[in-house]
Amino acid sequence: MPKFAPLNVPFPRRRQTASVAFWMILVPLCIFLFLELLLLSYVTRSIALVYFLWVMQDQAHNQGARRVDWLRKLSLWVWFRDFFPISLRKEADLDPSKKYLFGYHPHGVISLGAFTAIGTEACNVSTLFPGLNIRLLTLESNFKIPFFRDILLALNVASADRKCINHVLGGEPGSAVMLVLGGAAEAMEAKPNTNTLVLKTRLGFIKLALAHGASLVPTFAFGENDIWDQVPNPKGSLVRKFQTIFKSFASFSPILFHGRGIFTYDYGIMPYRRPITVVTGKPIDLPKIEQPTEKELLEYQRQYIAGLQEVYDKYKDEFLPGRKAELIIS
Repeated sequence: MPKFAPLNVPFPRRRQTASVAFWMILVPLCIFLFLELLLLSYVTRSIALVYFLWVMQDQAHNQGARRVDWLRKLSLWVWFRDFFPISLRKEADLDPSKKYLFGYHPHGVISLGAFTAIGTEACNVSTLFPGLNIRLLTLESNFKIPFFRDILLALNVASADRKCINHVLGGEPGSAVMLVLGGAAEAMEAKPNTNTLVLKTRLGFIKLALAHGASLVPTFAFGENDIWDQVPNPKGSLVRKFQTIFKSFASFSPILFHGRGIFTYDYGIMPYRRPITVVTGKPIDLPKIEQPTEKELLEYQRQYIAGLQEVYDKYKDEFLPGRKAELIIS
């Protein structure tokens, strides 16, 4: 039998649950509203078509987003943060006269730690890193979803495309991006109490950082993999084969996840109330090299992995006491 939430749940907790539920339905809600505009009347259809034409030519997602601070500071995101809760820590201050490329690990199912800590002000990222303008980067396909794309842009979320990264890091001092480096391959490994990273094959982000002389900041989110369960998908299984085939046609892989419900603790697609602690490591300063050799790329990759391992080793006993295995980097 499912375990139902009691009727006397305090209002702040209900508010937290409602904020997460709202985020979970935001994409279908935005699509529904756009379709309603198309079908409602001639006037709304005209508005929808004009908006669609504007979206087709708008390149804000490749130009560093359209930050709107009041939206980033909404109480909604504080309630969202407190549902888990999610917190942000730093191992070192970052010089605002430099540029930075943050690598985020692990990917998790949909990287809610990165979204909350960097895509909003719920964890006071602007206070923690004064003088930095950090853009969280996501799949370009997210910017094709009507209305949802505009919310992302206002939250200072931009495209993970190379064009956008070059635009941001080629800008003024204090510019920074955060990339969730593991991608779809790592998302398929997102299971509670484990942390398997796909990193050793990733050299493109180092090449981009070297092209702009940007410092690398290894970032680890303790608990990111714990907030959902995933349908078993061992290598060779039908589920994994389906995910791999899908990924070959699209830029992402469908993750068959499940968690709790709004009114039950056992069944649903809502995440579990489990803490996520995002820790940014010490920066790794890189020279500006436009055409690095493979040896140079591998050396800076080695330094980056060592910095990430250092963060994990320092906090694993505090934030991952129930882990089933140590960090795996493949």
